[in-house]
Formats: sequence, structure tokens, C-alpha cells
Amino acid sequence: QVQLVESGGGLVPAGGSLRLSCTSSGNIATFNTIGWYRQAPGKQRELVATLTAGTDTNYGDSMKGRCTISRDSDKNEVYLLMNSLKLEDTAVYYCNAERRRGYSRFEYWGQGTQVTVSS
Repeated sequence: QVQLVESGGGLVPAGGSLRLSCTSSGNIATFNTIGWYRQAPGKQRELVATLTAGTDTNYGDSMKGRCTISRDSDKNEVYLLMNSLKLEDTAVYYCNAERRRGYSRFEYWGQGTQVTVSS
């Protein structure tokens, strides 16, 4: 069973930056996609950014232009660098990984890390 552990969340002032980390117990090269989602109180979980097994990235509209996703394959870690944070970026940020094998799809989630942006 793959485990994803997020870290790096916390309290940050508006306009500040934060880098989140996701450490995978499995080889991230075996995932079809790995990345970040977030969920604010009372809202649905939404895409922030994902990486494919190759070099493709996909950014959600909410933080496009203000965040960068990257990975360190040697460490089996994925990062999310967030800049120019806004109050509305306050949410729990989840690491997600997906593995597809034929018609089967396996999805893994971390426990989440809280990001709170203060005024």
C-alpha cells in the first residue's frame, strides 16, 4: 500500500510564499500522475497541480501562475511552491497519486496539510 505524507503547511501572511512537500513510500516514477489538490471549508476538492510520469504538468485555474509543481525522483518527493498567497488559498492541501494498470485504476491520497493565509 502506497503512503503519501504531506508536510510544509502552516500559517502564512497574504502575499507570502510556502512550499509543500509530499513524500511517497512508493517509487513516484511508477505513478501515471502525482500532484496536489485542495479543499477549503464548505467547498469541493479541486485540482491545484499535477505531474505526469513524463514531463507534462497540469495546473488548476485557482492557482495558475502562482504555483509551481516539481519533483525529486531520487527522494520520491513532489513539491508545490506557492507564491503571492491570497486569503482564498486557505485550505487543506492533499497529495494525490494515480496508477493505472490496464482497466484498473489505483488512487492514493495523503492525510492533508493545512495552509492558512492570514490578512
